[in-house]
Amino acid sequence: MPVGPQTDDAILAHDMHNIAKELGDLLLHIVFYAKIGSETGDFDIADVCNMLCDKLIYRHPHVYGNVQAETAGQVVQNWEQLKRKEKDGNKTVLSGVPSSLPALIKAYRMQDKARAVGFDWEKKEDVWDKVAEELGELRAELSGDSKERQEAELGDFIFSVVNAARLYHLNPDTALERTNAKFKRRFTYLELRAKELGRDLNEMTLAEMDALWDEAKTKESAE
Repeated sequence: MPVGPQTDDAILAHDMHNIAKELGDLLLHIVFYAKIGSETGDFDIADVCNMLCDKLIYRHPHVYGNVQAETAGQVVQNWEQLKRKEKDGNKTVLSGVPSSLPALIKAYRMQDKARAVGFDWEKKEDVWDKVAEELGELRAELSGDSKERQEAELGDFIFSVVNAARLYHLNPDTALERTNAKFKRRFTYLELRAKELGRDLNEMTLAEMDALWDEAKTKESAE
């Protein structure tokens, strides 16, 4: 569940102190809006808690009722079906995915919602043929002159990679952020080493910068 960039940073760094601190900020928002609701007479913090409890009980009939669910997949399927039956629930499978989500996370969530109703690959290994197909279509389109079609094919390729990540239980957003952090760390090392050598990056050749980049990689491996 996305809770904000600072919370995500703390979680990725396994920084328990800041995780607790950021969760406190999140709790402040909940208490703040509950206070506004109580002042307008619409709801209070007890209503928030009770509505959550009611929802969890309703959507977990295998725990609180007589429904049988043998696997985690069946639990998720029941959850989605019950959400669509609720008075103010989702009317379609994908309507529960907020439009405001970042595109990468949205792709993952939509695919996961579709999976919950059985629309998924029978064997996860088959997804790689789709990834290869989309990459081929992207490369073919890049020889043309339509930016719109090129972006469409790029989107299809990224979507297929996100699908592969989901099937292998990997978080693509977390994976990309790890790579972002790695690139920043190595490029910063490159920049600082260049300064130590009295060099300006703008005046260095690509081969010279690559040598410092490899030095950064070697240093990381040794630590």
